[in-house]
Amino acid sequence: MTMDIRLARVDSRLLHGQVATFWTRYVKPNRIMVVSDTVAKDNLRKTLITQVAPPGVRANVVSVNKMIRAYFDARFDSFNTLLLTENVKDMLRLAEGGVNFSKIGINVGSIAYEDGMTMITDAVAMNDDIAKQIQTLTNDFHLEVTAQKIPADKKINLVNLIKKKNFKVD
Repeated sequence: MTMDIRLARVDSRLLHGQVATFWTRYVKPNRIMVVSDTVAKDNLRKTLITQVAPPGVRANVVSVNKMIRAYFDARFDSFNTLLLTENVKDMLRLAEGGVNFSKIGINVGSIAYEDGMTMITDAVAMNDDIAKQIQTLTNDFHLEVTAQKIPADKKINLVNLIKKKNFKVD
C-alpha cells in the first residue's frame, strides 16, 4: 500500500487560511504534507507552517525526495494526506518519482505573479515553462490539472486555458 493522498494542491502561499479552513474540512486529512526543498531548509518557515495546522491535523514540511520515500513507506499508510507544493515543478517531480495522483488529479490554488508571467485566472499566473509542466502532467501522467481556490468554486481546466492563451508548450 501507499499513503492516501486526498488532495494534491499547488499553492504559492502553501498553508494559509483557505487551505486550513475550507480544504481540510472538505478532504478530512489527518496530515498535511508541505513539500518543498526550499522550505524544508528554512527553520522559521517550517515552524510557522507546523503552527498554523488546524486542530487535529499535524503538518510536516519535507523535501521532494523525502516525500517520495514516505509515499512508498508502509509506516505512513495511515496518513490521509493533504499535500501542498509551492509550484508545479515540485508536483511534477513527485509524479516523476512515482507518486500516483491519478484518482485525484492536481488542484492549483494559486501561482504568484512574477515578471514575464500572464494572469490566466484571478489567482493563477502562467508562463511557458509552467504551461509545459502542466502539459507534461496531463500528457505523460494522464492527470487532470484544474484551478480551484476553494471546494465551492467551479474547477477550471488549466490545459484548456493554456491552449486559449497560446502558451508555447512544444
